[in-house]
Amino acid sequence: MSTAALTSPGATGAVLADLLPATTASRARVRDAALVLGGAALTGIAAQIALPVPGSPVPVTGQTFAALLVGASLGTRRGLLSLALYAVAGMAGVPWFAGGASGAGGATFGYVLGMLLAAGLVGGLARRGGDRGALRTAATMAAGTAAIYAVGVPFLALSTGMPLGRAVAVGLVPFLIGDALKAALAMGALPAAWKLAGRRG
Repeated sequence: MSTAALTSPGATGAVLADLLPATTASRARVRDAALVLGGAALTGIAAQIALPVPGSPVPVTGQTFAALLVGASLGTRRGLLSLALYAVAGMAGVPWFAGGASGAGGATFGYVLGMLLAAGLVGGLARRGGDRGALRTAATMAAGTAAIYAVGVPFLALSTGMPLGRAVAVGLVPFLIGDALKAALAMGALPAAWKLAGRRG
């Protein structure tokens, strides 16, 4: 069965990845598997862009931005699977967490778990048009970022024994300006991608 009717640029509930052609169910499965693998790899590559933050065990990375873009572009199910693959492979020893780290239980592992949650949330919002305009994209990215911190900061506090207030001070506050810049990039990139898809459609 053709999926053309479901993948037009204006289709309600579509995400960017749905615009990739898949004319049969088997081709759709191959496409989805490639997208999931590609999203995990993109997140792992982006995680290697890591800059230390003085006084914080959490570096600035491209990892969170990649995870949010993966969720918005792939949708809830594929976004969750992609970040789950990233997390499980990293736990198993693939050195693609921030700065080439791997394994579970480190002080920053909660951010990885938060990214999994964020990818699903952002994917769901994107299916409701949350990536179609600049302001909606900003709100979508803000919601995903909040999900990352909602898991990452308490995990940081528990794993290091520091008070929650201190964890907020070193694991959230230093990153707010960078998160605003990432949201600004997404505000331009995602709506522009939809406009381009509409012209080609």
